[in-house]
Amino acid sequence: MNNNRKKLKNILFASLIFVFCLVNNNLVEADESQKQVPFQYKINFPDNQMNKDVGYYDLKMEPGKEQVIQIEFSNPGKEKTAIGVSLNSAKTNSNGVIEYGDTKIKKDSSLKFDFKNIVSAPKRIELKPGETKDLDIKIKMPETAYDGIVTGGIQLIQENQNNLEEKNGSMVLNEYAYVVGMVLQENDTKVKPKLSLNSVKAGQTNFKNNIYINYSNTEPTFVNNMTTEVQINKKGNSQVLYERKQAKMRMAPNSFIAFPVGMNGEKMVPGDYTAKILVIADDGVREEWTKDFKITEEEADKFNERDVGLVQESGLNWKLIIIIMVGFFALVIVVFIMTTLIRKNKAKKSSHKKKERKGNRK
Repeated sequence: MNNNRKKLKNILFASLIFVFCLVNNNLVEADESQKQVPFQYKINFPDNQMNKDVGYYDLKMEPGKEQVIQIEFSNPGKEKTAIGVSLNSAKTNSNGVIEYGDTKIKKDSSLKFDFKNIVSAPKRIELKPGETKDLDIKIKMPETAYDGIVTGGIQLIQENQNNLEEKNGSMVLNEYAYVVGMVLQENDTKVKPKLSLNSVKAGQTNFKNNIYINYSNTEPTFVNNMTTEVQINKKGNSQVLYERKQAKMRMAPNSFIAFPVGMNGEKMVPGDYTAKILVIADDGVREEWTKDFKITEEEADKFNERDVGLVQESGLNWKLIIIIMVGFFALVIVVFIMTTLIRKNKAKKSSHKKKERKGNRK
């Protein structure tokens, strides 16, 4: 009988836990569903959109032609919102990823027609609660005819955001931002990529020493499925000191990449070096370069002082650590001796008082 009661209690307890979890989960889902994005947008494709199954503008236009296209915005919230608009030419970051948003990467010297000089739009758009409005984007093609493509992005970001959240003890800023890509061309002439080596030199990113292989795609077309392989030796020595290989990269038209080769956490040493570089990609792209370069004492000292790993390693002052440890143990011993003496004095006083009490009783 008692066993049946225990089983019944356990079943009821498990059922209550299940119901609580279910209700709690529904509350969380309901809370999440109540969260609304600050704005929504829709791309309105014009008649000269070449491919309507993509999420970006792919337009074919004639030289000198002007056109206005539109992005439709809506505000589903209950408060007024403002959206910042910026136009950016496409660039290639150090990981071989094309950047269409705002970036500090400079434009390549081979870029003849800059996206920012062809496309224009208002810098912001305001929406009242529940309002829908079109953003007009004006395109004015260059008068000079060209083969290949011009590409860039329209970045849309909510203004005055303050979406700070704590994650794993750190404050993270969650921003609502979108980028709409745009590709502009005048004809169907196929252009093949062409790569050109610019420089090989020492540098630093995020306080880590690197050797940067800087090369450009000098043609107005994408480089797809690119693999870069680099080996760095001391000049005149076949031993490989540093190497890196990365595949599945891309490059934007008329852009450069600063491909970093890490130094394995080692100290940068001044001297003469040789870089052997191999780059292969689709469309039969294959380039091999051998480039001698120099790391000066000034560069090595500057970058080594800033390298986080080296600073931490060199920061271990063993003499200071030994002195601190000796001082710590000496302090522990002193505290122990003092504590022992105090206890002994207290014990003596206590025993003396007991003797006095016994004497008084007699």
